[in-house]
Amino acid sequence: MSETVPSIDIQAEPFDTAAEIARVSADLGGRAGAVVTFSGLCRDEDGRLAALELEHYAGMAEAELFRVAETAASRWPLQAVRVIHRYGRVRPGDGIVLVITAASHRVAAFEAASFLMDYLKTRAPFWKREHLADGTIGAWVEATAQDDAAARRWR
Repeated sequence: MSETVPSIDIQAEPFDTAAEIARVSADLGGRAGAVVTFSGLCRDEDGRLAALELEHYAGMAEAELFRVAETAASRWPLQAVRVIHRYGRVRPGDGIVLVITAASHRVAAFEAASFLMDYLKTRAPFWKREHLADGTIGAWVEATAQDDAAARRWR
């Protein structure tokens, strides 16, 4: 088991990507050779979408994200894992999710970040509902076949 303890936050407030990267990097004190980040943004879907509303089960979602982040830390030699996921109403251009992984070498950091995002897109306990630009409430958003195919590579 890795000694890396993941840092997980689920929050309504926007996150500051640069500040989060700086915090992780500073905490490592020069030990990491690679810090990989992924920042997922809300798209406007060609002007069709006004916002996404994200829901989750408080407590359960944090525990599940922590479990998956621990899995990443046990599969790759990571020095840091940081995941932030938003809930509530998120407008186009706003950040929804931030994943930061750090390792001595880039391959581990990239693979772990990709693993975490594939999980978040397909199995994380979040539900997204569209709020359309015309004022109506749209459909619940499901993982795509492409998302599912990407996640299968980690089994």
